[in-house]
Amino acid sequence: MSGIRFPPSLPTNEVADDGGSTSWLPATGSPRSLAPGEFERLRHVPPLIEWLANVENPNTRRAYRSDLAEFMAFAGLPDSDAFRTVSRAHVIAWRRSMTQRALKPASVRRKLSALSEFFDFLTDLNAVAANPVDGVKRPGEGANEGKTPALSDAQAKRLLEAPSGTTLKGRRDRAILAVLLYHALRRAELCSLRVCDYELRRGIPTLAIHGKGSRIRYLPVHPSAATLMEEYLESAGHRAESEGPLFRPVRNPGGTLVRPLTGSAVYANIVKHYALAAGIPPATIRPHCLRATAATNALEHGADIAKVRDWLGHRTVSTTQLYDKRNARPEDSPTFRIRF
Repeated sequence: MSGIRFPPSLPTNEVADDGGSTSWLPATGSPRSLAPGEFERLRHVPPLIEWLANVENPNTRRAYRSDLAEFMAFAGLPDSDAFRTVSRAHVIAWRRSMTQRALKPASVRRKLSALSEFFDFLTDLNAVAANPVDGVKRPGEGANEGKTPALSDAQAKRLLEAPSGTTLKGRRDRAILAVLLYHALRRAELCSLRVCDYELRRGIPTLAIHGKGSRIRYLPVHPSAATLMEEYLESAGHRAESEGPLFRPVRNPGGTLVRPLTGSAVYANIVKHYALAAGIPPATIRPHCLRATAATNALEHGADIAKVRDWLGHRTVSTTQLYDKRNARPEDSPTFRIRF
């Protein structure tokens, strides 16, 4: 395992700011064979850099890079060769340190997962004999139910009706809210949709969702959402631009409208804006609240949790359960069964 110093930062000639390797990759362009020098350089890429570069989502890659840097700084590891010396006791000590710093359980679990995934990679390379994170207990608080609240049915209905249907922006925003609420998309998935990702499959309007890990899932469009999307496309007039973004700005002084919206803009200017206008409490308005609302509603109406897992683009049912708020319905509480 070729050593590479990690904390406090990776060498700039080997890793980009987001944690993705760049300089050791061959130049892009037309297909060609590797030059002898390039072949040799690729043979000696450190496993840590190779592992990070293979994580395609830049946000995930950045988080993994930060988590590994934190562990190396805590354990005093000088470079990636030193991972060979890590034992389960080191990992337990790190977990205890994070708990003492009052990190949220979800953050501790994520950091331990990042370290575990890297050790799985090293194990596959036979660089270490076993994964020292295996068997280390992870915080259980919040593991069975995520912290993001779901909206009630009445709140979801008010949110869908909040945008005006008489303007292009209003039609676009109604369509966006419908796509989020009826299909449980992540904001990044919504923003990456192109016009060609909305098409008929076996006669049913369908969205091709480009999710995490470069996985594509095909979701039938809810009839109510399809109606709103058709109204938006008819008004926007870019249906023929198949490779262009499906949802785009309606005004951009001095700039181009042919660009996708950003996730932060969708949350602040659409989800949060209309939720406040609909009288939904601010504490309820969180980035994943519409995703949790859609998942819970589907489960409440009889959807199989394994199918909901695939629908959400999750790898495991345990992750899907974080979005299941059926047991958190206040109206079902024994409180309201009491009579004096």
